Amino acid sequence: MEHKVVDHLFRHHYGKMVAILTRFFGLSYIETIEDAVQDTFIKATSQWRTKIPDNPEAWLNRVAKNRTIDILRSIQAEKNRNFTITTGASSLQIDELFLDHEVADSQLRMIFVASHPSLHPNEQIAFALKTISGFSTKEIAAALLTKEETIVKRLTRAKKSIRENNIQFKYPPPEAIHERMVRVMEVIYLTFNEGFHSTNTDKLVKEDLCGEAIRLCQLLLKKEQFRTGSLYALFALLCFHMSRLESKISIDNQIVSLKNQDRTKWYFPLVRMGNSAMNKAVEYDDTSVYHYEAAIASEHLNAKTFADTNWGNISNWYEQLYAFQPTIFTLLNQAIVQLQLNDFEKTLQLLKSIEVTDLGQRGYLYYGCYAEYYMKIGEKDLSISFLDKALAETTNSLERDFLINKRSGLIK
Repeated sequence: MEHKVVDHLFRHHYGKMVAILTRFFGLSYIETIEDAVQDTFIKATSQWRTKIPDNPEAWLNRVAKNRTIDILRSIQAEKNRNFTITTGASSLQIDELFLDHEVADSQLRMIFVASHPSLHPNEQIAFALKTISGFSTKEIAAALLTKEETIVKRLTRAKKSIRENNIQFKYPPPEAIHERMVRVMEVIYLTFNEGFHSTNTDKLVKEDLCGEAIRLCQLLLKKEQFRTGSLYALFALLCFHMSRLESKISIDNQIVSLKNQDRTKWYFPLVRMGNSAMNKAVEYDDTSVYHYEAAIASEHLNAKTFADTNWGNISNWYEQLYAFQPTIFTLLNQAIVQLQLNDFEKTLQLLKSIEVTDLGQRGYLYYGCYAEYYMKIGEKDLSISFLDKALAETTNSLERDFLINKRSGLIK
């Protein structure tokens, strides 16, 4: 039980604790702070076996603060210097930094540190996922479809850049906000997708990560200088997807396809929040991929049944999305849509234009689409062979079960 509590708190509070302590001690101590926070959660796992504190969050904050101070004193002692704490927030006591509004402010500052132009875009995303959302290097590698050792190098380079460029723990100047916000939104989008399409081997949906992405979006939207049509569209998209979370997994822990989802489980208060955000999004002049993806998600939510889905509209949105920003994943999604429209010629044309290796860890979706194509045109054996290829590419246990069940249905 205590491990579940610690895991939950880690996901919800790791980034907050790192941001607050960084604001107090300074970015030059970021690695020490991360080590101290990590040590704190390890200590919690050990000490909470018999009894969980009445206020676990306060316990974590206190222990992390004291651990950071202890480590820094040790470092300074080794250098034969007196230990002093320097901070740009000297008028605030460290305990006051743990107040809700200060936590939010510290995390927003950390988001903009992560998106600083001195950091390479790949380093920005890796640093943000690690520092703000508490991803492990393995999870970041999975989310970014790359090797774990590559992520370690990116994180090392990011922290080196922060030191060498003397990056400050503060907001960017007004003229730099737009450029930095583009990277910030990409990080939030990736965080949500890691939860919604989890690469974890045992669990498809990580609600904590989805909730964290929405929370970060809300933090930004609370400040007028960060509001844009793109940010509102991103928030709408996340609300639309989040509304379907409960229906994605059955009570016996199996994936439920969109066609078979119980639409009464869709959480429509979130849909209404998304609709409201989209109304705000179109009041601004800027346009982004989030506008198009939110429009596509909205089409699914507007359909009372799977049969009522307006696939023609969805196809048009995907065409506009591809024209706005062409990606291989958009081509794959368009192929899936053409299957629903029974346009098999166009489906095959789209699939042949895709190089499966470019899909990385999502390659199983390509083979799954081919399997569906062959099943629809009556080539059962070919469909089974492509399901086998999809299975060979799948690491998620729930995805594997889903594909195995699909394959079994063809053999019967």
